[in-house]
Amino acid sequence: MLPVVLLLASMMLATTAAWFEQSVTTARNATGMYDHLLAFRAADAALTACARNVISGSVPAMPGVAGEPAGWKSQTTFESSAIAPFASWPATLSFRVPRCLVEGWRLTNRADAQAYLVTARGYGRNVDSQMWLQLQIVIDGSTVEKHWRRVAARPF
Repeated sequence: MLPVVLLLASMMLATTAAWFEQSVTTARNATGMYDHLLAFRAADAALTACARNVISGSVPAMPGVAGEPAGWKSQTTFESSAIAPFASWPATLSFRVPRCLVEGWRLTNRADAQAYLVTARGYGRNVDSQMWLQLQIVIDGSTVEKHWRRVAARPF
């Protein structure tokens, strides 16, 4: 009788340990997803604000280059030239204030158009939860074209 009781007790302990481990893993995944969403919302807010400022002409852009701008891939360029589009940002939401970099872009097939690549970086609650978003803006007379994309891998 005693071996059966011990077997049942050990099975219950093993099951409890497995449930506990699953609960811890689920909590970590939920926290990671929450940080990812915070970073996305911060980057999206910065991208929207910077795009609005670019279209209104109230934010300066880095000089235009032929071909797609690549200044956003350089940590030195991004850190020195990126702007914080908000006067204040809740410290409880992000590890750092979201920032965006506006780079001019000369389009070879549309010489009269003004083109910009706006890159935004947002953070979650820690430095590892970063999200990078980009918006290509082309202003041709009174027409404004916007093309959004997510940067799949952090450039630095």
